Amino acid sequence: MTSYRLDKLTVHHQAGTRAPALHAIDLVVEQGEQLAVIGPSGAGKTTLLHTLACAHAPSGGLFEALGQQPWTLSGKARHKLRASLFLAPQTPPLPPRQRVVSAVLAARLPRWSLAQALSSLFKPADPDAAYDALARFGLGEKLYARVDRLSGGERQRCGLARLLLSSSKVFLVDEPLSALDPALSQLTLSALQQEAASRNATLVCSLHQVDMARANFARIVGLRDGRIVFDAAREDVSDEMIAALYQNESVAPAPLVPHETPERLAVGACF
Repeated sequence: MTSYRLDKLTVHHQAGTRAPALHAIDLVVEQGEQLAVIGPSGAGKTTLLHTLACAHAPSGGLFEALGQQPWTLSGKARHKLRASLFLAPQTPPLPPRQRVVSAVLAARLPRWSLAQALSSLFKPADPDAAYDALARFGLGEKLYARVDRLSGGERQRCGLARLLLSSSKVFLVDEPLSALDPALSQLTLSALQQEAASRNATLVCSLHQVDMARANFARIVGLRDGRIVFDAAREDVSDEMIAALYQNESVAPAPLVPHETPERLAVGACF
């Protein structure tokens, strides 16, 4: 089964803008594949992930997700399709006053009735499952902490723990290592890749850390100025290709937020 088929896909952030955010993208991703998307800041990595999550409507070209063309479906059918696609943004939109256990269990909301969802806010429906998911990211002890007491890196991993409790067939993960030190980065990537492999889910992960992408992903897509520069097996990605991709940029950009620093970041809005 093919997770995605993109043919000459073009995306504009606003109708009428001249420069597309993504231009003539050709990409095929099979179910169960794991690939890293790399490129300089502003290359279009986040836009690509949001497009794959059916959050951005393309302005041209072909876009198929899980065998369907999302933007030809009814709103209800497109919403059902989105339930199979888990988008983990770089700054997860976790309610600041909510307990971590509730934030993680929110991954099950699409499968719960309204009564179940409201009940779980007062008495978490499955705290053991939430603990197990958090523990895989080194956060088990934060189960009953408030979200606004977490550091930036802890919030990132809390958002990723949601993924483990979802029933999604595709994981779309945007810069999951930006607030993590090297040891936590490897732990986080390993947890994501193991989970994807265990359920034959597709994993598309954007990364600033080129060394981590080359060490952990068999397929690497290089994106620059909204275009795919290369799409290759990691053994075919040379230092010269990386240098060209990041021309006038740093190959290993500094993290976007400090490593595991105390809370000083704006908390994302709640869904």
